[in-house]
Amino acid sequence: MRLPARLLPVSAVAAASALLTGCFSGAASDSSVEGGEKRVRVAHMLPPRSELSPLSDDAFKLSRWSTAETLVKLDAEGDAQPALATKWQQNGKTWTFEIRDGVTFHDGTKLTAEAVVRSLTEAATASPKPRILDGVDLTVKAEGDSVAVTTATEDPLVPQRLSSPQLSILSAKAYEGRTVSPVGAGTGPFELKKVNGTSSASLDRYDDYWGGKAKSPGIDVKFVPDGTARAAALRSGEADVVEAIPVSQAALLEEDQITEVPMPRTNTLYLNTSEGPFKDAALRAAAREAIDAESIVNGVYEGRADVAEGLLGPALPWAADLRPPVRRAKAGDPAGKAITIGTFTDRAELPEVAQTLQQQLQKAGFKVKLDVREYANIESDALAGKFDAFILSRATVLDSGDPAAYLYSDFGSKGSFNISQLSDKTVDAALDKATAMKSGDGRRKAVVDAEAAVLATDAAVPMLHERVIQGDAAGVVDVAHDPRERELITMETYVK
Repeated sequence: MRLPARLLPVSAVAAASALLTGCFSGAASDSSVEGGEKRVRVAHMLPPRSELSPLSDDAFKLSRWSTAETLVKLDAEGDAQPALATKWQQNGKTWTFEIRDGVTFHDGTKLTAEAVVRSLTEAATASPKPRILDGVDLTVKAEGDSVAVTTATEDPLVPQRLSSPQLSILSAKAYEGRTVSPVGAGTGPFELKKVNGTSSASLDRYDDYWGGKAKSPGIDVKFVPDGTARAAALRSGEADVVEAIPVSQAALLEEDQITEVPMPRTNTLYLNTSEGPFKDAALRAAAREAIDAESIVNGVYEGRADVAEGLLGPALPWAADLRPPVRRAKAGDPAGKAITIGTFTDRAELPEVAQTLQQQLQKAGFKVKLDVREYANIESDALAGKFDAFILSRATVLDSGDPAAYLYSDFGSKGSFNISQLSDKTVDAALDKATAMKSGDGRRKAVVDAEAAVLATDAAVPMLHERVIQGDAAGVVDVAHDPRERELITMETYVK
């Protein structure tokens, strides 16, 4: 049983203090102040996994530190906006991007069309490719001050794809070593100066930034995997911005120190539609009606999540206004049908969610067995349809900022992550329509129509939308709270 935050044993607090001392020693020293300006001290949850290579998930750290930039960025609606490219146009399979003039890399070299071609080609030919280019055949060439990006098939989402931090544009020096190194090679308002393995990193303000002068003189980063230690760093004043405060620690902090950011991540019960009891639509409906998501939110997540209205949550605010009514099957009688629910231990809440669901479904008349393992040991069985049901915390917006890819992957008859084993002509038609449309209001409406088609099958029962709890010290001004986790410290962020 999980202890409430206020009842943590003394040993746990002591351990957190020890971790804090090791991870943040010197962080509050005079070195954090330059000419009267305070540097921003950040505690991250995960250390770098690939030496901060932008071709990996480490790219999101570079983006959150405002050191590496992309050709385009996304607005709150997920539409592409100018960044290192000022405008673009499509001609069939080719998109042409005009490169911003007057931009210099942190090593003093100039941003050119050729530099863009080099970075994008490195990404497109990498093994493995960045996730955003999975299944995409992309070639790039310079045309004067512009760059032409051509795909094998017409792709309406090329600008959104190029917003992924994994497609950041770096100077030539970044590609000279064994791995791609972003140190001193970006274009953002902060220059990455030093990386100390998986323990820390430091960035200084880049005074020649094309967008103006950052308000903070720099950023000092510590990687602190232990959630109790991260929360303690905020309480003690050793950190200014803290990533991913655990739910169990939130109650120990002042309310004005934490911000709950809706995540594009939905905790969903996937039901096997191809074999077993849930091949019957009436039993899928019975399972849906048996689930009390509010009790899961209040019990497991201590109220720090949102009950799901659909697959797409409050991190995509446009979905609620466009969502049509859903026609579902009538619930049947479980009559003691035996089912096995699988989930994994890697996300701490999921085993507890599974236990709660077991009780709810048994009360409805099912006999329920749980199979809980580490994700690496259970994924292949889940994808092979070896469970009657599977609980998954799933990102609903992948790197392009568009949920159509997630819907196709999880619920298309040819989807690569189709845990529900769903093969439905109506769903496939709705997904094909959504994925083929240009970005904008029309595509968003087609996406929620596809969501409705999926929900009508009861192949998936969305339960809740997760939030991430970010900790900000009282003196921090204008730190970003980004559901996509692309922004954190911006040129407007500073410490009083």
